[in-house]
Amino acid sequence: MRKAKIKSVFALLIFLALVAGGIYMAMYGVGDNGLGKASDIPLGLDLQGGLSVTYEITNEAPTQEEINATIDKLQRRVDGYSSEGEVYQEGEDRITVEIPVDTEKYDAHAILDDLGQPGQLLFLDGENYNLWVEGQAFVAAVDGADVKNADVMVDNSGMQQEYVVGVTFTDTGRTKFAEATAANVGKPIYIIYDGAVVSAPTVSSVIDGGECTISGGNWSLEDAQQLANTIKIGALPLELKQLQYNIVGAKLGKEAVSTSLKAGAVGFVIVCLIMIVVYLVPGFLAALALVAYVILMLLILSIRGITLTLPGIAGILLSVGMAVDANVIIFTRIREEIAAGENVRNAVKAGFSKALTAILDGNITTLIATFVLMALGTGSIKGFAVTLMVGIILSMFTALVITRMLLNIAVNLGIKNKKFYGVAKKPKIRNYVKNSKICFVISAVIIIVGLVFLPINKSKNGQILNFALEFTGGTSTTVEFTESYDLHRAETEVAPVIAEAIDVQVGTIQIQVVEGTNQVIFKTAELSDTQAVALETAVAEKFGATVTNSNGISSTISGEMRSDAIVAIIISSILMLIYIAIRFSDARFGVSAVLALIHDVMVVFMFYSVAQLSVGNTFIACMLTIVGYSINATIIIFDRIRENMKLMDIAKDGYEHIVNTSIAQTFSRSIYTSLTTFVTVLVLYIMGVASLKEFTFTLMVGIVCGAYSSICITGPLWLTLKKKFKKKEAA
Repeated sequence: MRKAKIKSVFALLIFLALVAGGIYMAMYGVGDNGLGKASDIPLGLDLQGGLSVTYEITNEAPTQEEINATIDKLQRRVDGYSSEGEVYQEGEDRITVEIPVDTEKYDAHAILDDLGQPGQLLFLDGENYNLWVEGQAFVAAVDGADVKNADVMVDNSGMQQEYVVGVTFTDTGRTKFAEATAANVGKPIYIIYDGAVVSAPTVSSVIDGGECTISGGNWSLEDAQQLANTIKIGALPLELKQLQYNIVGAKLGKEAVSTSLKAGAVGFVIVCLIMIVVYLVPGFLAALALVAYVILMLLILSIRGITLTLPGIAGILLSVGMAVDANVIIFTRIREEIAAGENVRNAVKAGFSKALTAILDGNITTLIATFVLMALGTGSIKGFAVTLMVGIILSMFTALVITRMLLNIAVNLGIKNKKFYGVAKKPKIRNYVKNSKICFVISAVIIIVGLVFLPINKSKNGQILNFALEFTGGTSTTVEFTESYDLHRAETEVAPVIAEAIDVQVGTIQIQVVEGTNQVIFKTAELSDTQAVALETAVAEKFGATVTNSNGISSTISGEMRSDAIVAIIISSILMLIYIAIRFSDARFGVSAVLALIHDVMVVFMFYSVAQLSVGNTFIACMLTIVGYSINATIIIFDRIRENMKLMDIAKDGYEHIVNTSIAQTFSRSIYTSLTTFVTVLVLYIMGVASLKEFTFTLMVGIVCGAYSSICITGPLWLTLKKKFKKKEAA
């Protein structure tokens, strides 16, 4: 026994030392490059600002289809530098790229050189290559529009490992390239980019599979990556010429970062206090585990260079909620075991064992959606998925490993009095199933009201929802002032004047400061000629400023990005349904989970419809957060139903009593998990900047809705489906 105590003390000291070391590393970093320093976490364009590059389309009379295709392909190229970059059309013949980067640490010119000039890409055979050299008319075998993608690959077929470039063609490009290689076996195909030959591989055989491999002999990884990037950026339907670049400020302002950090710290302390008050010693140990979670999250974000944006913060908030949830599930189980007569040591062991399936199923189900979003999503969607994936893995590790270790240490050190752990009271079993009919009606009414408002909004405002510039595009107006303005001054002094002049709400105006100049960019909904004149007059009379540039801009969320998001959500929902159906041996569990998920999303959607909240990037992040939160809450209820179906006499008690009992047993979990997550977001709502309030408000609505559906909708919905299917089977 004494040996166990010594080991526990030693383990506790090591844990505390690691926590202290992690805190030091997060604050100051280690080594010459300050590895792991939290302040080095790269921030997205919305939080930090970055580099804005404007390109001119040099082709004559380009079609809108060609422009859209160029934007989509350039967006994927930019994703190689940052998943949070934005690409949009400006005016009739310009495309603007915005890339988040800390311009105080990195050279903007170096980034521009690295990004390159998106020029023309050609694949020419020998005859047409000679015509190209002589400046005569030639026929391109394949051009940039025929290339779908290019990536670095490793070839292990030879004596030594070699880096090569794999090129994937479009369907049209596949046919063209097959014809070109068939006519040039044993001859070179010249790859020309922006007027220079970048490679001339010899054709060894006919290539008709739509893919080819380019080898260069002894390429380094950097050489191969440079060629892959060259081909990728050259795979554009149109030729682009760089016109200008600017360093732009953050869309949300630096204040958003500092206030979010303060709000996060306050919210974290409140969550820890709630855990300690409610769960006593286990709650205190869970708080220590959550400290470890935060440190690990900061270190991974910093070391891996994961860009943090507003949607990324949403992913972290969700994962914190799931970390708390895992601990709540475990502690509830421990209290139940103590109430059943077990001693503390056995209760801790049984608590973790019985909570394991619910925690794993809930987190794995959310991870399925996360992996699909990472694979198919782009931009902010992928940023959300990356931070959520990291958060979920860390939350499981801290709950199942660190919290368990700390609880075992506490028991070994003699903290075995049951009053320090709490004893579960017998839950009061209400007839949730009977009352669910009222809940179904309430939910249906709320959703119908939201749908009814869509045509009302259309008739009043011209669109069914209050779509932000990310979806609709608009007008970008650059104003030159007589003095420099920071984002805060531009928001508080200039934006209200512009809003009044063009008759829009202040919150719909996006502002970016061009650093090192007196220029400020105001992005609004599309302006009529009258509104444009009113804006120019207002800033001239009020501030003595002049409008230097005004152009229409396209949406930053492209059609392909929207379709990718929809496809990703549909696929992830199907995969989650299949996983739940397999794990619970009943497809009705999976169908009920997806229907409950749709319910939560539709209720929040109703708030966007009725309250006319802005639908932009934060809308996507909010909906994805609710999807993850909803499915996790649903799994917990289903896990109890599954367990009670084995423990209770179905013939005697009936399924209705099983569902009511399961909801009663998980009621405290639903309340405490929702409370802790709600408090975290509420603090951010109270302390955060104005631009975050809509986002945090809708998150709070989603959290309340998730708690409501897990208690009142999920279990009864499964029972309803089970009864209907039973009647059909009997018939």
